[in-house]
Amino acid sequence: MAFSNNLQYIRAQAGVTQEQLAEQLEVSRQSVSKWESGTSFPEMDTLLRICDLYNVNLDTLLRGSVEESRVSDTARYDDHMNRFTLQIALPVFAIIAGVALMVLLNILGLPEMLAVALFMLILTISVVVIVAGGIQHDNFCKKHPVIQDFYTEEEKDAFHQKFVWYIAGGVGAILFGVVLLILTFAFLPEREPYESIAAACFLLLIAGAVFSFIYGGMQEDKYKIWKYNRDNNPDPESKKRLNLIGAACGVIMLLATAVYVGLGLARNAWSTAWWVFAVGGILCGVVSVALDPYKGED
Repeated sequence: MAFSNNLQYIRAQAGVTQEQLAEQLEVSRQSVSKWESGTSFPEMDTLLRICDLYNVNLDTLLRGSVEESRVSDTARYDDHMNRFTLQIALPVFAIIAGVALMVLLNILGLPEMLAVALFMLILTISVVVIVAGGIQHDNFCKKHPVIQDFYTEEEKDAFHQKFVWYIAGGVGAILFGVVLLILTFAFLPEREPYESIAAACFLLLIAGAVFSFIYGGMQEDKYKIWKYNRDNNPDPESKKRLNLIGAACGVIMLLATAVYVGLGLARNAWSTAWWVFAVGGILCGVVSVALDPYKGED
């Protein structure tokens, strides 16, 4: 009965139904039901496919306990997710802060094209880090499509307490930035360089807030291993939507970069056209919400 119990366990951990598992293995749902009840047994090629899909040893699947074999973070999931979080959060922070730096350098008298060149360097490095992080994460997911939930309830509760402050801190930074702008325009002349300095400080606060939101949100998702397992074993319709979201967001951000460069070259708006990236991010969020195949499940 080891196999039937193990199959039920890994299917439950992956968050897939018998129908979804049957689609992945290209068999009928009745076959999966019989395997889990112990009334029949799959062929060897099907067993090997299960091992590949759910990252389990064949001997453990047939004669051992998959649950006991996954009591620790053997895949180093926690280290990977911490690194991946920084590979996304830090570059986004750097891009927004880079705009603020470009404005400040212009105030200090640095030639505008040099300031723009420095920002483009920051943007290039940030994009490279994000792309590399995404590829590494995709490879990790393919290598480890299913992860055993090794986090204790105490660890999850401890992070939930921190998560509140990540979100509250980000909101507080944005509100403080608004107050700073109001005070600046109330007590200082509405002319350069005061306006540019205020805008740069506001952007730095926004950069910190965005970092807090992204870091906190991705760390919160790290503890939702059921979500990780579900996303790495989607049914065909969900997989189609997830691919569409990724493609749409990629196109949107490429267009945003193209528009920014175009406005910079055509109207010399390098220091003011940064808003296109904010618009691109908002559009990506709208697309993700609209096409989310798991809307309501989280």
